[in-house]
Amino acid sequence: MPEELAFTPASELHQRFLRGEISAREIVDAYLERIKQVEPRVKAFLSLCEDRARRQAEELDRSRSAKEPLGPLAGIPVAIKDNLCVKNHPATCASKILANFYPPYDATVVRRLEEAGAIIIGKTNLDEFAMGSSTENSAFHPTANPWDLSRVPGGSSGGSAAAVAAGEVPVALGSDTGGSIRQPAAFCGVVGLKPTYGRVSRYGLIAFASSLDQIGPFGRTVEDCARLLQAIAGPDPQDSTSIPEKVPDYCGGFTGEIKGMRIGVPREYLGEGIAPEVRETVQAMAHRLAEQGAQVEETSLPYTRYALPAYYLVATAEASSNLARYDGVRYGLRVKAKEAKDAMAWTRKEGFGTEVKRRIMLGTYALSAGYYEAYYLKALKVRTLIKRDFDQAFARFDCLLTPTTPTPAFRQGEKLKDPLAMYFTDICTLAVNMAGLPAITVPAGRIEGLPVGVQFIAPPLMEERLFRVAWVVEQIVGFPSWRPPLEVRA
Repeated sequence: MPEELAFTPASELHQRFLRGEISAREIVDAYLERIKQVEPRVKAFLSLCEDRARRQAEELDRSRSAKEPLGPLAGIPVAIKDNLCVKNHPATCASKILANFYPPYDATVVRRLEEAGAIIIGKTNLDEFAMGSSTENSAFHPTANPWDLSRVPGGSSGGSAAAVAAGEVPVALGSDTGGSIRQPAAFCGVVGLKPTYGRVSRYGLIAFASSLDQIGPFGRTVEDCARLLQAIAGPDPQDSTSIPEKVPDYCGGFTGEIKGMRIGVPREYLGEGIAPEVRETVQAMAHRLAEQGAQVEETSLPYTRYALPAYYLVATAEASSNLARYDGVRYGLRVKAKEAKDAMAWTRKEGFGTEVKRRIMLGTYALSAGYYEAYYLKALKVRTLIKRDFDQAFARFDCLLTPTTPTPAFRQGEKLKDPLAMYFTDICTLAVNMAGLPAITVPAGRIEGLPVGVQFIAPPLMEERLFRVAWVVEQIVGFPSWRPPLEVRA
């Protein structure tokens, strides 16, 4: 596959398809060939939907020949994180306990993508049940960072981020519970958006922490992410938490005009634990945005310091409740035993990995009698204070600028034996999920050849504001032209 086609933005690929310069079948075959070339080293995918993708492509080609209306994503291959349901295709959550689960329905986002003309090409790797920050916790294999194969791509949506970065697919979907879209996007040098909680239906997303989970897009460009969100956003009667608000035109704000935009830089996000080079990248970007006419000022979010412990109480408590359904009786792995209680215990022992077991135990403890008020209830009160911090900041600012990660991508195995060090890698992203806010990460520079991202956070339902400022960063940095030093083997 020509490298230039592999790194062609989705919006341009769509236009080439509409003009008849390339067929949908040629696009699918080209990306499947690219996957074959680089996948042995990147390992971004858990499974491919080759037959389904080719059928979709041929149907699109017939529709184009017949001059029938085509959707806004017609001809665009999309990778789907493997905790989202695709009908009659495995949905493993990278866990042995769901290794043989074939959903009987499509997730709402998958259905909406196909209605827009997108082509589902495969399911990507993740940390088991989306619990992790490195995609090393997959039950099947770790994924490598295309910029340096000895390093992690981030997590939990590391497979989706790596697939886009490696040119295996132009866009992808992930899920973000505490930074699981933004952190891997930053590590892999691509754009990643976590939408407002409820902006995108969670129907068909296999739950980790239901009050925090949100589905969002990855892309090589800001426009590609905007186009993907345009297709999947909106209310859904099958998800009671989806917001009944009209979806605006996300692609209409790429004017380059941010003069007068008020941008706050919270000092808590530039303190202890943030690598000096990352801090300098954020400060340099703040200066560049000020040169473009934005009003950039320092601000404070004092309750940010409590986001990490509060998050790991709320998230693990919800995980403990959600994962109770995997009992060896209804579906998934079943280990046989004479007694029902033994079958359940052995199934969960064999089916769940170390990190999932750790979080179930933490969550069960936090919810247990005598500890609920001391831990879980207190964490919910802190969550309210974190949300109040953001509300006060947005009374003064249109958006906030922070690092996305404290460091560039770390080496594989570096943090596996230190859970607290691993959890700290999400320190810049957790509070956004606790407050239900939208946030986007865009590449802003490189440190020793590794991408570094900056994060913009906006008030609820202000995704178009994020796209507007992120697009300006894209023009300043020129990151869509970046290519990882990934040797292609025929």
